[in-house]
Amino acid sequence: MPSAEPAPAGGAFHRFIADAARTGSLVVQPRMGFADPARMRTGLIATRAADATTVGTLTLDSFTRVGDYAAAARAVAQDHHLNGYPLVSMPIETTTGLLDGVHGPGFPVQVRHGSAQPGRIVEALIAAGLDATEGGPVSYCLPYGRTPLATSVRAWAEACRRLAALREAGTEPHLETFGGCMLGQLCPPSLLVALSVLEAMFFRQHGLRSISLSYAQQTSREQDEEAVHALRALAADQLPDTSWHVVVYAYMGVYPETWDGALRLVADAARLAVRTGATRLIVKTPAESARIPSVEENVIALETAAAAARTTRPAAPPPSTGIEAEARSLVEAVLNLHDDLGQALIRAFAHGYLDVPFCLHPDNAGRTRSFISDRGRLEWSRTGSLPLDRPTAAQPSRRLTSSGLLQALNHVKNRYDDPAARLDRAS
Repeated sequence: MPSAEPAPAGGAFHRFIADAARTGSLVVQPRMGFADPARMRTGLIATRAADATTVGTLTLDSFTRVGDYAAAARAVAQDHHLNGYPLVSMPIETTTGLLDGVHGPGFPVQVRHGSAQPGRIVEALIAAGLDATEGGPVSYCLPYGRTPLATSVRAWAEACRRLAALREAGTEPHLETFGGCMLGQLCPPSLLVALSVLEAMFFRQHGLRSISLSYAQQTSREQDEEAVHALRALAADQLPDTSWHVVVYAYMGVYPETWDGALRLVADAARLAVRTGATRLIVKTPAESARIPSVEENVIALETAAAAARTTRPAAPPPSTGIEAEARSLVEAVLNLHDDLGQALIRAFAHGYLDVPFCLHPDNAGRTRSFISDRGRLEWSRTGSLPLDRPTAAQPSRRLTSSGLLQALNHVKNRYDDPAARLDRAS
């Protein structure tokens, strides 16, 4: 199986993940974010104390994500509800205070946000003594608004350089690509793998040497296992002299409404991670379909995932159905467009070589479509201008009606909420 390159050693975040992997422990992580500093600190402490190997998260609020720092500051001043921690708008002393005695080599904390223009966020996290975050010029742009892709590429290039500069002071920063989670659902795995690898290569081109590559659990266990193995194979080829690992996300689409269904889904995500050699998992909670989860619900999800991981063993890749070949074709086509990866990504979307199904961003061509096959796999129904071989890339055209789209979006939710369903379990 492919593995991360041994040099350089990576920073504190990567070392923590690597040390856990050597002991056979899957690192589990919440997507936790609260506006109140005391509650945020309580959440971090509870995450650290969970019966699991954990890292912490500061997930930021929506105002901060879109750069409306004034609105975030007003909300804080007026004690209004926010859906995350307003890092940029908080006094630095407040953030360092909530981290004091919690964050450290034995418990790294990562900032998660969703911003196409992350400059101020990167400045704030560095000022707070943090050095791990996530995102990417494509994955934090196309799903979240109408910021031009070229603007996001420039902003992320500068953010990468700013993070990489920490090395001069003896800190090795860590950056995770969100590319394997595009829109959370209905994106065939080969495109998720390609986007994750391309964003990781973009990070490396702009100075990062400690990187993680994401992949979001989709609709088919076997297809997901093949995809994660493909992601690791491409990362091994394309990220020389880089410390990297793969992080799996529990399903990012419409989530089960039942407590049992939600926990079974996150347990299956943990099994997927272990079986494929991924070393970290982002969990979701039983409250995910209704509201922002509590600290207690996050801990339950973390411990459920950890328990499932302990009873699972790595497995050989399933028989190939062409996911790795498709992903390689996409990556190679983009790399042939320009030596600068940012320009290559911009051109790839302009030409339709990268094209995300059902994505409405103006810079996305919108000529591809996908469907869930009778076997529960995500397949292409239209490949647009994707540089893929038609015989292996596209199924016969299927006209997706509005009811069919709704059914596809709820496919995973309905399967896990159905108490009579015989779910395919892995051990």
